[in-house]
Amino acid sequence: MFKIKKAELANIPQIIALLCEFAEYENLLDYVEITEERLEIALFGEGKTAEAILAFDGETPIGYAVFYPSFSTFRGQRGFYLEDIYITKSHRKNGVGEMMLRFIANLAKSRGFERIDFLVLEWNSPAVEFYKKLGAVRDEEERHFKFTDEAFQKLAKN
Repeated sequence: MFKIKKAELANIPQIIALLCEFAEYENLLDYVEITEERLEIALFGEGKTAEAILAFDGETPIGYAVFYPSFSTFRGQRGFYLEDIYITKSHRKNGVGEMMLRFIANLAKSRGFERIDFLVLEWNSPAVEFYKKLGAVRDEEERHFKFTDEAFQKLAKN
């Protein structure tokens, strides 16, 4: 039926197609700039910075997740930061998301990690409820900030 596997180089186009579908769902398609080359470097290049898994229904990719190592200084815990997790609309509510999260959790545990961190858009109540059902705890105090584009370039100047 459904299977989860680590992404391979040949899966790059499939991941990007699912990523674009995810961006459209979150009304963020205008922000997608990823290229096959950039994703290949991030997932498989020298000094790779992230990992990915795919969910399949037979041979058809129906979901993906991208994650990377993180560290919580106050708690002293290593873990994964879950950047993306997405399942196509036609395959939601079939246990695929839970299978994917369990795969990531077991991979983390095998490395001695103790947590998975992630963000969810405020309006995405189906995702919030899904994570809560699995026992995720929401931190109402934290706010996500980032330095990117011009702000990053300005900050990185010598």
